[in-house]
Amino acid sequence: MPAQQPLDDVLRRVQGEYIEMPGLRLTTAQAQRLWGLDRAACDALLGALVDAKFLFRTRDGAFMRSDQARAVRT
Repeated sequence: MPAQQPLDDVLRRVQGEYIEMPGLRLTTAQAQRLWGLDRAACDALLGALVDAKFLFRTRDGAFMRSDQARAVRT
């Protein structure tokens, strides 16, 4: 993650992109490439969003919005 971009800014950006694209499903590697994050920062960011119940981790390891995951699981 670039030093000039604090984690809170990246967190808001990631949430914004998931809100703008409700069906977005990304693996950790895809998220790293999309947002220019190193593995540790990406894991921390995605973990925080899962803990906040904003994202859900699928069985295949992808991350998607929790409200969208419920629609897919039912």
